[in-house]
Amino acid sequence: MELESLGAYLKTRRDRVTPTDVGLRAYGTARRVPGLRREELAQLAGVSVGYYTRLEQGQAGTASPQVLDALARVLQLDRTETAHLHNLARQPVTPRLVRPLTESPHSRVLALLSSLGESAPAVLLGRRGDVLAWNRTGHALVAEHLDFDAPDDLARRPSLPRMFFLDSFTRDLHRNWDELAKIHVAYLRLTAGRYPTDARLAELVGELAMRSSDFATLWATGDVADCTVGTMRLRHPTVGGVNVDYQVWLQPDSPDHRLEVYTPNDSASGDALRLLSSQVTGQRVSDRPAAGEPVAEQRDPGAALVEASARLDG
Repeated sequence: MELESLGAYLKTRRDRVTPTDVGLRAYGTARRVPGLRREELAQLAGVSVGYYTRLEQGQAGTASPQVLDALARVLQLDRTETAHLHNLARQPVTPRLVRPLTESPHSRVLALLSSLGESAPAVLLGRRGDVLAWNRTGHALVAEHLDFDAPDDLARRPSLPRMFFLDSFTRDLHRNWDELAKIHVAYLRLTAGRYPTDARLAELVGELAMRSSDFATLWATGDVADCTVGTMRLRHPTVGGVNVDYQVWLQPDSPDHRLEVYTPNDSASGDALRLLSSQVTGQRVSDRPAAGEPVAEQRDPGAALVEASARLDG
């Protein structure tokens, strides 16, 4: 399947902008479109109606960066959405899908993950959301129902998008599943704009659209967003309620790969993560310190990553 065209994206963005949003007067007459008409958008962007119509129909060839920026301004696109618009404009009208090489985690990133230890749950994700590696705490936090070594076996390698939409354990795990599902689909669309010829990505989107009505509905919205930070509210079957913030560390040596690190955002969640870490490492969790005993300082995962990276550089 074709991942997305420039015209289709323009249409979904045009539908969500009302005349009032851009300062046009609404005269109370019934409108046949939910958002801006083509002629209204064309006029506000400073292009002819015929040219804009051809853009939506995929018949105008390559649009200039200036035209795209003008359209983005009228459509009130943010920075990520504008970048996606430019990505779509650069791709061929009918891109030929190719099957990319199988992704493998870079040795430097694996060393970084190993150096981080179990101080914080961490998962290394590939371009399409495949789990390339994880530490034991990361595995126990997000997918304890799967084998720890599953990422090493291509036939069993977990796919986070598939888990989110096709795996009941993952759905039950996330109390804010609806919020996170939107983010997963929006980021997958952003990736599709960056890699429009990726056959594996096209197959993944097609599979999810066929097997999950929730995914199909979200994909049809046309929303696009980056995924760098956020919150996961979990009902974990082993340690109970856990609220964690995730932050994504991009990898210069392998820019398609993202190291996602999870940190507790309240004291109870910190206790739950320490319990989870103790279980996967086989260590015994002691009761709270007695009066006068020093309390072990919890390492900041961000600082731990910086320290680990510095050791590797050295």
